Amino acid sequence: MTTASSNRYFNRELSWLQFNTRVLEEARNKCVPLLERLRFLSISASNLDEFYMVRVAGLSTQMLAGMKTPSFDGLTPERQLDKIGKQVERLIDGQERCWRSIQTELANKKISVSCIEDLDKTAQAELRERFDTQILPLLSPLAVDPAHPFPFLSNLSLGVATSLTRLNPSGDSAFALVPVPSHLPRFLQLSAGSKRRDYVRMEDVITHFLPDLFPDFEINTTGLFRITRDSDIAIDEEAEDLVQHFEFLLKERRRGRVIRLELNENIDSDLRRFLIESFECWDEDIQETDFLGMVDLKGLIDSGRHDLLFPPFTARFPERIRDYDGNHFAAIAAKDILVHHPYEEFDVVIQFLRQAARDPDVVVIKQTLYRTSDDSPIVRALIDAAESGKAVTALVEIQARFDEASNLRFARDLERAGVQVVYGLLGFKTHAKVSLVIRREGERLQTYTHLGTGNYHALNAKIYTDLALFTADPVIGSDVGKLFNYVTSSSRPRDLQKLTLAPHGLRNALYAYIDTEIANARSGLPSGIWVKLNALVDQGVIDKLYEASQAGVPIDLVVRGICCLRPGVPGLSETIRVKSIVGRYLEHSRVVAFANGHELPSHNAKLFMSSADWMPRNLDRRIETLVPIESPTVHDQVLDQIMVANLMDTQNSWDLQPSGKYVRRKLEDDEKGFSAHQYFMDNPSLSGRGHALKTSRPAELPEQPRIKPRLVS
Repeated sequence: MTTASSNRYFNRELSWLQFNTRVLEEARNKCVPLLERLRFLSISASNLDEFYMVRVAGLSTQMLAGMKTPSFDGLTPERQLDKIGKQVERLIDGQERCWRSIQTELANKKISVSCIEDLDKTAQAELRERFDTQILPLLSPLAVDPAHPFPFLSNLSLGVATSLTRLNPSGDSAFALVPVPSHLPRFLQLSAGSKRRDYVRMEDVITHFLPDLFPDFEINTTGLFRITRDSDIAIDEEAEDLVQHFEFLLKERRRGRVIRLELNENIDSDLRRFLIESFECWDEDIQETDFLGMVDLKGLIDSGRHDLLFPPFTARFPERIRDYDGNHFAAIAAKDILVHHPYEEFDVVIQFLRQAARDPDVVVIKQTLYRTSDDSPIVRALIDAAESGKAVTALVEIQARFDEASNLRFARDLERAGVQVVYGLLGFKTHAKVSLVIRREGERLQTYTHLGTGNYHALNAKIYTDLALFTADPVIGSDVGKLFNYVTSSSRPRDLQKLTLAPHGLRNALYAYIDTEIANARSGLPSGIWVKLNALVDQGVIDKLYEASQAGVPIDLVVRGICCLRPGVPGLSETIRVKSIVGRYLEHSRVVAFANGHELPSHNAKLFMSSADWMPRNLDRRIETLVPIESPTVHDQVLDQIMVANLMDTQNSWDLQPSGKYVRRKLEDDEKGFSAHQYFMDNPSLSGRGHALKTSRPAELPEQPRIKPRLVS
């Protein structure tokens, strides 16, 4: 790769770290309630853990194997790891400074995380009693000596390490570990009265009482450690039994090599050397920090201080379904319905499947499951349907990263109930989110389809913004039936009329729609592209967008996370703007709109929702959907309401500069600003409006956007 590549594209991994920095900035945002800021800090730490488990682990493996093939932006694995290390160092420093600031503010709100030495005698006595009765029985002190080899510790284990000297004439020295059990709270709350919340860290408690665990030794030095293991899974495509193969791989993942070792600052040099050698991570990332495992800060959020959280929000239920006395099929048959999560309840999806399970006229239910919640009501509805005699097919994706074990468990429960369980196509993850219900109505079979941008996960639907389309369109129903037949029979779908699928057709369809905009711009017709995604990485799509920009097509991209496209570069991408929205909810819906010869927004625009981000894996190695939005009401809701609100948001928005830097939108002193999240919380959606809402209209949105000639760095 040439230097020109790095001038043309941003690096995928560094772009992701930029996104996580924006998450961290929300933890510093004084406009966000204090405990919500703590939540953002915890999320940034959790994100970084997963980044190391998968992305850094993969690059490290490539480097150890001697691979020097650069990414499409021109960086070798070694060079990427070097840049990642420097950026992570700044990120961790920012996390620590943020925690110290939040900790001070929490103390001012009478929520304190105290040092044990600072506790009064009453609190010390309580701590002693709590340790003896609730903590000590759960601990396993582990000596490391010739008779006791270094133990195996699982991924993300936190522990106390210590050097010891035996209290006998031999004076033998030894090292020992005390893993912090994962089922113990990271913060132990003391009895401080109703107006205060006093906590101590569990690792501090264990360190304080180490003499109780090693009564025959003198404690010399102590330190803290936390490990991150390689958690990626390499699938053997020739495995005869995919389920057994995955069960084996999940056990192996627990034993993945340590790719990051976190240590407390100023740890004793001998203890440091002992841990590095024992975990065999001489060449891996070793980080010395003040607070290990900041993901656990979320344990302080549930402190009963609701005044320090976002005001509660109750999601709406589509009024139009209530107009039909809760009969989903009648409401959907009358007109397509778009449900906008989390502003509208996920329960509408659950009730749709429960009604299908109970309805004697429903004969077939087909369902994809990529991620779902523990004790999933979706799985329960499918089991009830099968037990009542309906033909139920569940496409369970066991390659859903970090959900493999739970999905295997769900699959067994479904099979025991008589559900036909399919595990998808080897080499292709089924990422599409689809339900198909076939109902006998008179002499014909009627299809009812749910297509979504998010997972069938009731808890995620409270924090992720996603779209869910319900339709009785028989053509869509037929296409979805072909999708299921493709995955269950490995026969490539033919003659799809409305639905476009990856890996067969979605990439080429996007290219064709972009080409139409290029042709319109060159002919002097109105043109434009609006896109909302979680990630934009695919080089082919980026190059096509560059081509459109050079033809004069105005392009607005709302990309929450990774963006490898470089906007606003004269002669390359000067008509492209990119923004990222990070706020109360996690932006997850994927939408794409093409002007189609008219100024956006327009009733004539070609509009789609999708399960796919624009990444090579989504376009080439996953089963994904691109769904046309044709109902006029739903079209207005997605384009004129949802997309316009996202483009006009100022309170949660960051603009990507040609340099790669993200700049938070700044408001003038007299400018109130506009939050897309708040707008959707305050205003009912268009397609779900019923008789009860006929007299009210959503609030007016700001003036609709027009592309600027070019970005200014």
